[in-house]
Amino acid sequence: MKEFIGLESFIGLLGWKGCCHYSSTCGREVFYRVFGGHTSCVFRKLHDRGFICGKIYLFCFVSDQNLCDLRGCCWSPQDDTRVPWCYFSSNHGYQTGGQLQSTPQVLLNRLSAPSLFGNDIDTVLLTGEYQTQNRFHFKITDPKNKRFEVPHEHVVPFTGSAASDLKYKVDVENNPFSIRVTRVSNGKVLFNTSIGPLVYADQFLQLSTKLPSSNVYGVGEHVHKQFQHDVNWKTWPMFSRDSAPSGNMDNLYGVQTFFLCLEDTSGASFGVFLMNSNAMEFALQPAPAVTYRTIGGILDFYVFLGDTPEQVVQEYVKLVGMPALPSYWALGFQLSRYDYGSLDEVKAVVERNVAVDLPFVSKNVVFHGEIEQKQPKYTEPLKNGSEYPAYQRGENSKVWINGSDGAPLVGEVWPGKTVFPDFTSPTCTNWWVSECQTFYREVPYDGLWIDMNEVASFVHGSSKGCEQNELNYPPYTPQILDRVLYSKTLCMDAVQNWGKQYDVHNLFGYSMTLSTQEAIKAIFPGKRSFLLSRSTFAGSGKYAGHWLGDNAATWDQLKWAIPGMLEFGLFGIPYIGADICGFFDDVSEELCRRWMQVGAFYPFSRNHNTELRQPQDPAYFGADSILVKTSKHYLNIRYTLLPYLYTLFYKAHTQGDTVARPVLHEFYSDEATWSVDRQFLWGPGLLISPVLDQVGFTGVDTIEAYIPDAGTEMWRINPMGLIIALDDNNQATGELFWDDGESALELKFGETLAIQHNYFIVSQNTLQMNVINNNYSDPNNLKFQEIKILGLQQELMTVTVLQGNAVQFAVISGLQLDLGKSYSLTWTLGTRDTEKFDCYPSAGASKELCEQRGCIWEDTSSSNVPYCFYGSDNSYSVSGVQYTASGLVANLTYTNTMARAFGRSTSPISTLRLEVIYHSNDMLQFKIYDYANKRYEVPVPLNLPSTPTSTVEQRLYDVTVQTKPFGIQVRRRSTGTVLWDSQLPTFTFSDMFIQISTRLASQYVYGFGETEHATYRQDLNWHTWGMFTRDQPPGYKLNSYGFQPFYMGLEEDGNAHGVLLLNSNGMDVTFQPTPALTYRTIGGILDFYMVLGPTPESVVQEYTALIGRPVLPPYWALGFQLCRYGYADDKEVAQLVEDMKAARIPYDVQYTDIDYMERQLDFTLSPEFAGLPDLVNKIREEGMRFIIILDPAISGNETDYPAFDRGVQDDVFIKWPNSNEIIYGKVWPDYPNVTVNNSLDWDTQVELYRAYTAFPDFFRNSTAEWWAREIMEVYDNPRDPSLSLKFDGIWIDMNEPSSFVHGAVWGCRDNELNNPPYMPSLGWREQGLAYKTLCMEGEQQLPDGTLVRHYDVHNLYGWSQTKPTFE
Repeated sequence: MKEFIGLESFIGLLGWKGCCHYSSTCGREVFYRVFGGHTSCVFRKLHDRGFICGKIYLFCFVSDQNLCDLRGCCWSPQDDTRVPWCYFSSNHGYQTGGQLQSTPQVLLNRLSAPSLFGNDIDTVLLTGEYQTQNRFHFKITDPKNKRFEVPHEHVVPFTGSAASDLKYKVDVENNPFSIRVTRVSNGKVLFNTSIGPLVYADQFLQLSTKLPSSNVYGVGEHVHKQFQHDVNWKTWPMFSRDSAPSGNMDNLYGVQTFFLCLEDTSGASFGVFLMNSNAMEFALQPAPAVTYRTIGGILDFYVFLGDTPEQVVQEYVKLVGMPALPSYWALGFQLSRYDYGSLDEVKAVVERNVAVDLPFVSKNVVFHGEIEQKQPKYTEPLKNGSEYPAYQRGENSKVWINGSDGAPLVGEVWPGKTVFPDFTSPTCTNWWVSECQTFYREVPYDGLWIDMNEVASFVHGSSKGCEQNELNYPPYTPQILDRVLYSKTLCMDAVQNWGKQYDVHNLFGYSMTLSTQEAIKAIFPGKRSFLLSRSTFAGSGKYAGHWLGDNAATWDQLKWAIPGMLEFGLFGIPYIGADICGFFDDVSEELCRRWMQVGAFYPFSRNHNTELRQPQDPAYFGADSILVKTSKHYLNIRYTLLPYLYTLFYKAHTQGDTVARPVLHEFYSDEATWSVDRQFLWGPGLLISPVLDQVGFTGVDTIEAYIPDAGTEMWRINPMGLIIALDDNNQATGELFWDDGESALELKFGETLAIQHNYFIVSQNTLQMNVINNNYSDPNNLKFQEIKILGLQQELMTVTVLQGNAVQFAVISGLQLDLGKSYSLTWTLGTRDTEKFDCYPSAGASKELCEQRGCIWEDTSSSNVPYCFYGSDNSYSVSGVQYTASGLVANLTYTNTMARAFGRSTSPISTLRLEVIYHSNDMLQFKIYDYANKRYEVPVPLNLPSTPTSTVEQRLYDVTVQTKPFGIQVRRRSTGTVLWDSQLPTFTFSDMFIQISTRLASQYVYGFGETEHATYRQDLNWHTWGMFTRDQPPGYKLNSYGFQPFYMGLEEDGNAHGVLLLNSNGMDVTFQPTPALTYRTIGGILDFYMVLGPTPESVVQEYTALIGRPVLPPYWALGFQLCRYGYADDKEVAQLVEDMKAARIPYDVQYTDIDYMERQLDFTLSPEFAGLPDLVNKIREEGMRFIIILDPAISGNETDYPAFDRGVQDDVFIKWPNSNEIIYGKVWPDYPNVTVNNSLDWDTQVELYRAYTAFPDFFRNSTAEWWAREIMEVYDNPRDPSLSLKFDGIWIDMNEPSSFVHGAVWGCRDNELNNPPYMPSLGWREQGLAYKTLCMEGEQQLPDGTLVRHYDVHNLYGWSQTKPTFE
C-alpha cells in the first residue's frame, strides 16, 4: 500500500520533487520517485547500521544511478565507497505460492521486479529437512528443470525420518519470502534471510542472512589476515585457483563455504554450509550479515547448532566426512624442496640434518630416480603429464577432460603440453590406481602428495583458447583474481563425467583426492599411508591433509599462517600446516628460526622451499647455529608430545574435534579470546604462543635437551610419559589412543579393531589410568616410566600405585606401568622445609591464627623453619599485558574469594599495575603500584636515561611475566640463569603490608643493612633482618643507623647481579635455604632495579651509576683522625695535639664531639671551649684539619636561641599533622640553668634535665636555607668574629633521627602508624616504630610541596640532611 501525503515543505527542504511516501512495510519513512512504471528509492533518512525499510544495504551490482533505477533498486551515494550506493528495494524477491507443508516444502513465486542478469526462474521449490536435533537442511531448486547438484561422496540425500526435540525452530515468511532459524533455548534468531531478497536466475543465485553477532569465522580458501572476519564490507571470492598467498583478497587453491558464528559469551554457536561448487562470493557487512552469491547450481544450505564452537565443527564434519587419522609417522617433522637437482643433493641434505641430530621423518622429493628404501620415509608428489606411457594408457582408456569440441582439452603445465585426467570418471580412477601402482613398483614411496589440482594450467583455458559463450563469459563474474573464470585453468565449457567445468571446476582437487585414496588402498592394503592435497573442497579432510600453499619468506606470512591453519580445522581438515620458513624468497636466519619454533606445532610440520633459492633446512645454517639448537629443542617437544597429538587426531577422526584449536573454542566466555589469532591450542590443553614479530636478536639461551636418534619409529619404542596439568580444582582428564600407527581403521564384517584407548582422570590426589578398549598389544612392551604433575600447590611427597589391590610402589622412581593396563595412583602432598614460606611472620603465631589466613600449620622440629606457611599460590593474576620495545605494562588482579583474616590496612588491593622498563642493556626496573590510588613513592632521584637506551640485540636479560599466579622472572640471556623468580605464594599488596618473595640464583648473597652481620656472605639458613634507621649501637640482628635495601648476588658460574628495592618504609628481609628471599615492607610501593654486572665489581659500578657515584674525599681526609666524646675543655684537646706531635704519630684531623657546645646546643660554644677558635686556627696553620659535630635536634626551651627562633620563623620543623604544632622530642640539649646530676639513672636524667627539641624537616626548601645560614654563622660568627670556628668539615650525628623519648614528649597520637598491623622484625619489636625516634604521624613536606608522613620517610632523614649539609 502506498500513501501519497503532503510533505511539500519537507521535500522542498531536501531538494527533491515528485516523491511519494511508502510506509506499508517500513519502520521508517522512505521516499520514492516513479520511473517508467516502477518505483525506485531516491532518498532515505540516515541509516542505522545499514538498515533501510527494515532491510540492509545489499549490492544491486551497478555503480550508475540510471542503471540502478532500471534494475528497480535504490540509489543513495555515500561518503564511503565500500557501502553500496545501489541496493535492493523491497520489490525484489519471491513470495510463497501455497501452504507450507510439514516437510516443509513450498513453491516460491518471483515478485515482479526488473531482472538483474536475465533468465530468472519464476517458480522455485523450497524443501526443508529437520535432519537432526542440531542440523537443519533446506534447499531451493528449480522444480521444472534439473540443475547441477554436487555429487558428493559423503553428503547424500537424506533418507531418515525427521528429528524430534529440535534445538531450533524454523519459520517461513510469505511475502516477501524469507526463512528464519531460531535457537529454541533462548529465542535468539540465528539465520534470518528477511534482510535481503532471494535472487534465483540461471547464472546468478543469491541469498543473504542477518547474523546475531559479528563473530564470524571460516570460508575459504584465502589469506585472512585475522581469524575473526572483518564484517566491514568485505567480499571474498571462492573459485579454486593456482595463486600464491598474498595480502590481497584473492581466491586461492580450494573452496570451503562453511562459516561458524559465535553468538555470545555462553559459547552458543552455529554454522552455515552451502553445498555448491560453482564460482561464488561471500560478502560480509556490518549489520552484521553475510551474503552468498553463486553463478550456478542450486542453493543447498545446512545450518548447524552447538552449545560451543567445537560442537558446531563436530556437527559439520559429521555431515561432510570425519577427518582422516594420519599415520603416526606422518606427525613427524618433514623436509622438502622443489628441485633438489640430483639424488646426491637429497642425500647430502638428509646426512647433514641427521648429523646434527635433527628429529625428522619424511623427505619429500619431486623427481624420479633411485631412492634408497630406508628411513627417513619419502613421499612423491604426482603431477599431470604428457607423452609417455602413462599418457598412452590414459589415451587408450579415454580418461581425459574433453573440450567443447569433444577432443581432449590441451593445456600446459610443468612438462609442457598436457592433458588433464577426469577424476570424476570411474575409468579414470582405475587408470590412476594402476599408474600409481606401476610407479610404486619402481619407487616404493610411502605416501602421495597431489599438487596443481585446482586444476592449474599455464595457459588460459586451453592451447586453442575458449569459445565465447555464457559459460566462459557468464553474465556475472565473481570478484575472482583476473575476473576471468578460465584464467590459469581450463575452459568452463570443458566436459567431465560429473558435468561441465563451469559446475565442477571447484571439485577437481576433491575428485583427485577420492581417486588417489583408491590408489593408496590398492598400494597399501590395510594401511593409512599419507595423502596431501593442495586443492580441497568440503569433505576433503576425510582422506587428505593440506598445506597453505606457496607462501613467501616474510614475517607477515608467518603471522597469517595461524588464521589459515585454524580455518582448516573448522573445515574438517586438521592435518594442516604452512611451508615452514616460506616457499618463495631467501629466508633470514631469524625468520626461519622463529618459523621452525612455531612450525614444530603445526599439525602438518614441513619445511619446504622453491628452486633457485638458498636451502633452508635447519642444518644448512650450521651445526652450531642458534637455528639448529632451537629447532632441535622445539622439535624435541613435538616428538615428546606425539602421543598427545596422535590422540587429538583420533578424537578428530572419531568425534570431529579440532586439533590445532582456536583459543576461543575453549575460552569463549572471555571476549578477549574472540579475536586471538597469534596463539593457538593443541586440543584443549596446550597453548602455543609463538614469537611472530621481527626483533633482530640473533642470540638465545643455551638449551640442553635429549635429542632422539631418528624419527617417529624410534620415538615409538621409547618409554611413555604422562604430563598432568591440574586445573584450579586440582582435577584433570585426558585420553591416549594407541595402535600400530598406520593400519586403516575401516573394518570388514566380523573384524575387531586393533586399537587401545586409555582414559585418565585426576581427582582428590588420585590418578585413575583406565583402559577402556584394549585390542592392541604393543610389540615394544611400552611402559609409563615418568609422570609429571603440573599445578600442585604443594610438593609431591609419596605415591602409591595400585593394580588391582597390590601395592607396587611407595615413591615415584623408575615407574614401570605397562601400557594397556589399568592403574590407580594416589599421592600425598606436603611441603619441603626449604619451600615453606612464612605466612605468619609476626610474633604470636598459632594454629588458629594461621588457618584464619588460609595457611597451613605444621609442627616442626627443625630450627627456624616456620610453623605457619603458605599452601597455595599467590592470589594475583595478570591481564592486559602490553609489550613495547622498551618494556611492558600489565594489570594484576586479586582473585582470591576465600575469606582471610585481613584487617582494613592489610586487605589486598584488588587491582595493581606492573611496569617493566628496560632502561639499559645492563639495567632494568620493575615496579608494582596501585594506579587507582596514588601512594607514596621514594623522592630520591636516580640517574636514569631520559628514554630507555637498551637494544634487543645487546640486552643482557630477558623478562617473563607469569600470569596465573603472578610472577616475574628475569633470566641472564647469556647463561640462562634465572636471577629473579617471584612466582611464589607470598605476594600480597595492601596499604600497610606488602610482601614479595623471589628464588635466588645461588646461596651467595651479600648486602642489606644497616645491621651487624657476623659474616660478609649472608647466612641463608632462616634469618630475618630488619631495616629501620635507629640510634642503635651495633648488635646482632639489631637495626642500626642507616637503611640500605640493596643486595648483590653471585651466580654459580661467577657472574654477578645486584637488586635495589627503592622503598623507604620500615621493612625486613628473610633468607631461607631454598634459596629464596622474602621482602616485607609496610608502605609505599615495590620499585625494583636490577643491574646485571656481570662481575661483582661492575655490579657496584652500575649500582653507583644509578644512585650516584661516591663522593671523592679530600686527600687530607685519608689521614689518621682523632676524636672522643668527653673532652673536658679546649686545653685537653690542645695538649692531645702536642702529645701526638711529640710522639711523631702521623695525624691529620682532630674532632670535637658535642662537648664543645653550650649545653649541647647546636651552633653554640661552651665557655670551657672558649679557646677552641684559636686552637683551630693554630692547628690549621700547622697543616692539620678540624671537624665539628652537629645534631639535628634544636632546643625549644631557650629564651634567646637564634637557631630555634629563626627555625620557627622559617617554618622548618616537623609538625603534627594538620596543625602548626611542632613535635617535640628530647635529645642532648639540656634545659637552661640546671646542674645535671650524672649519678641519676638515664631515664631520670632525660626527664629532669633534657630540653624539648624540635627536628628540622630537611626536605623543605626553607630548611636547607636555614641550615646553611646557621652553619655559616658558626664558621663566620657575625656577632663576635673571635668566636668563629674555621672548621674543615662537618660530622652530622643523631640523624636517624634519634630521640631519648619514644615518639614525642607527650606520646604519639596515631596508634596504627606507630604500631602497624605488621611490625617488621626490628630490635625491641614490641615497642613499635616510635621507639627511640619520632612519632610516625609527623608531617613533613617535600620540595614540591607534597605532604608526607614521617612513617614513609623516616629512613630518609639522614639522606635528606646530607645534601643541604654538603651544599
